[in-house]
Amino acid sequence: MLDLDAVVLAGVFASVTEWISGHLGDHPAKQILDLGSGTGTGTFALLSRFGDAQVTALDASAEMLEHLSARAQHRGLAQRVQTLEADLDTGHLPAGPFDLAWASASMHHMAEPARVLADLRSALDPAGLFAMIEFETFPRFLPDDIGLGTPGLEARLNAVADRKREEHHPTVNSDWSARLASNGFVVREERTFEINLAAPLSDDAVRYARVTLSRLRDGMSEELSAEDRQTLDALLSVDGPDRLELRSDLGVRSSRRAWIASPVS
Repeated sequence: MLDLDAVVLAGVFASVTEWISGHLGDHPAKQILDLGSGTGTGTFALLSRFGDAQVTALDASAEMLEHLSARAQHRGLAQRVQTLEADLDTGHLPAGPFDLAWASASMHHMAEPARVLADLRSALDPAGLFAMIEFETFPRFLPDDIGLGTPGLEARLNAVADRKREEHHPTVNSDWSARLASNGFVVREERTFEINLAAPLSDDAVRYARVTLSRLRDGMSEELSAEDRQTLDALLSVDGPDRLELRSDLGVRSSRRAWIASPVS
């Protein structure tokens, strides 16, 4: 899923890293920390933008870091990537100093974001920056009326997903500007990046839609009506007449909220 996210949303990650580069100005990003790197979506976007940088990719999952290392090796970038397995709910950040820290869809997973931000402030170079990205809206792929079941299927799915996400991650809808400001950072800019891919979608984007809707179907079957489960099953069929791959109205619509902040001196 994370690798698909990187391919399908490559354009938005390129836009975000360009935006960061503008804020860095003459301060070179030589040492970068990727907080919650997963399989490397942000790591490789950063390496592409900042050609002289070394990235420390930090994640709690050894499996994801192994996958990231294999991808770096395949791309000839192994010398520019260091992986670090760490759970920031129980441990601390590496000492740094880092010119840039990046956290994409990871800060809301932290049990104590204030402690992580305090560590991050110490780990950053005084002229360094923290770039943070979070989902603003879940991806949507279908029109409101898809000709199957009751209109508004994705709105109902996303309402359940939002509620479950808040239950598991209480800080997900935080006022992150306020959190940053209260933990030793000055927010330089806050911005929304829109994602709008129109039909016809690439094969990767169609797979992205299938994987996303499949995960929603599997994770909330008890919360859905019988009709909505039946509609999803028809869309996710591998050979049925209503499967996603045969639809001409499939798109990708979402948005990411991003912040650039600097440590208070």
